[in-house]
Amino acid sequence: MAPRPPAVPGDERDLDEALRALAEPRRRAILRLVAHDELAAGEIAGFFEVTRTAVSQHLTVLKNAGLLTERRVATRRLYRARPEGLAGLRLFLDQMWASSLEVARDLVEADLAAGADDRTSAAGTHDRTSAAAG
Repeated sequence: MAPRPPAVPGDERDLDEALRALAEPRRRAILRLVAHDELAAGEIAGFFEVTRTAVSQHLTVLKNAGLLTERRVATRRLYRARPEGLAGLRLFLDQMWASSLEVARDLVEADLAAGADDRTSAAGTHDRTSAAAG
C-alpha cells in the first residue's frame, strides 16, 4: 500500500495549536464539560479550584485553537465544544494508526514467511535423515 500523503501545511499549524491546547489537563476537562452541553464561563469556572481569570484564559486558548465556540447572550458567554476542531488531530491519529497497522501486518507476514521457510527447511532435513537411516 502506498504511503499516505502528509496533511496540508495549513492543517499542520491547526494540529499544532490543538495539541498545545490539549496538553493542559484543565483544558481537556473543560472540553469534556462542554462536549454535550453549552455552559456559561461562570458555570465552567465552578468546576475548578482556580480563579475565573485562569479559566477565562483556558477558554481563550481553546477557542483560539478552534476547539470551542463562544456565543454571547446579553452579558453571558456560553461555550460549547467544536468537534470539527479536532478533525486535524483525528486525521493525524488515524494516519498514525493506519501506518502502525501496516507495519504490524508486514511484520506478521514476514514472521509467517520465515516460519514457512523454517518448516520447509526442517522437512527437507528430516527427509534426508530418514533416507540416510533407511
